[in-house]
Amino acid sequence: MALITDPDNISYQLGTNPVGANLTVDLANRKIYLRTGASLTTDGVTLKCVYSKLKEIWKNEAACPKFTFPITPITDEQMEVINWTPGDDTTRQLFRTAGWAEKTNATTNREYAGIRSLGAVLGTEQVYYRQQSSDGAPTNFVNLGAVNQAIQTYGDSSNGNFDYRSYLKVFCRTQARKYSSANLASIGESSLTYKLYPMGVSTDADSKVTQSDVVVDAYGVTVTYYASPQSRTIGGSSYNFSVIVDGNNKTAEEIYMSLQSLLRKATDIDSGAGTRTGKIQDALAAFTGDSLYTQLTGAGGVYIDNFQSTDINRIFFTDDAGTIRTFPYTAALTINFGDNLKNDTDAIYRVYFTNDDAGSNLGYDFGTSNAILVNDADGNPMSGSVSAASSIVKTFAYDTNAQRGAGSAGVDAPVTVMAIGLSTGQYVVATSTIQRSTANVVSLVAALERNYANP
Repeated sequence: MALITDPDNISYQLGTNPVGANLTVDLANRKIYLRTGASLTTDGVTLKCVYSKLKEIWKNEAACPKFTFPITPITDEQMEVINWTPGDDTTRQLFRTAGWAEKTNATTNREYAGIRSLGAVLGTEQVYYRQQSSDGAPTNFVNLGAVNQAIQTYGDSSNGNFDYRSYLKVFCRTQARKYSSANLASIGESSLTYKLYPMGVSTDADSKVTQSDVVVDAYGVTVTYYASPQSRTIGGSSYNFSVIVDGNNKTAEEIYMSLQSLLRKATDIDSGAGTRTGKIQDALAAFTGDSLYTQLTGAGGVYIDNFQSTDINRIFFTDDAGTIRTFPYTAALTINFGDNLKNDTDAIYRVYFTNDDAGSNLGYDFGTSNAILVNDADGNPMSGSVSAASSIVKTFAYDTNAQRGAGSAGVDAPVTVMAIGLSTGQYVVATSTIQRSTANVVSLVAALERNYANP
């Protein structure tokens, strides 16, 4: 079945019983009823088609011309029902491709805005909307899939007593598909009247969502909406963010999947003092390729705490001012340990600069008393216990580390890495270079210790 646009496909009757035909004209009570059956399905009928059918009825039925005609058209997509009314909401929900006002003479009793989605929406997807900017439960459109339905935006004291003409936001959010929404600003409008409004809502498969909600909800990622800005330091400067995500040491993809799940919940997702119903909140983050960008929301910019350090170069943060902030490039050095070091409970390692040739030539060469330990991206020396680890990953502030003096930031850093154990691991040293990459690797394979003794 499909949307009805031809008046010949509508059966009608005169009377008060809205059951025996698709269209019932109740002359005595000045009401119009629509009911599904035969060609008319829940796909509905255009208001233009109903208007056209009524013209034929008024022409052919002798009883009708005694009464004023029910509908005055302004355009195909904007009409007025004057001194008549649709018989009930079942009827109103079958009108398509138009908005209308219901009036008594010149007084408006109700207004309906027609909403039609633009773009691809699966037939199984539920599109929904909210009519107030404050938190609250949204309303589903009657049919699944693409939208073509009118919603009441105004009612006088006898017809709902509300005025929602200044706000509308439409959402489509389905698990494992990219989320979509549209509001008045996105269609170049500041308020609604009784006409048709195309809303750009479409979805597509989301390759970054690979797990079910049950799985990602267990990741422990949370979001907090703050009433006042929260300061976060990025690259030595502080910026304000009003929405803070706790990534719980998850990857960028895991954090994103968690946020997408939260944004489809009909419950409060705010881990703070406020109340925020998930499915009507603004999107918090989106992927471009393999890079995760946080979004500017109505509540402010979004920052992610406690993400995995290896993701630092592919997460971009939008602050409260709408500016994208990024950390200086952070390289990574993976130190692999052989079994003799791994099995030695006393084994330690140290990472030194091999030289300061790219810096100020201050004599920081390894093998001299001036050799210096390399600091990680947090400013801590790269040193510690092997602690039975097969490998350890250390971060390095490639763009900003200037330990070797002027000119040493933002260039490759030659390093010398040593390790020594007692009972099983001999002394071992290896060289490497920290490049602008997260794939830098050095391996320390110590010979088996056969001579150490401390009786």
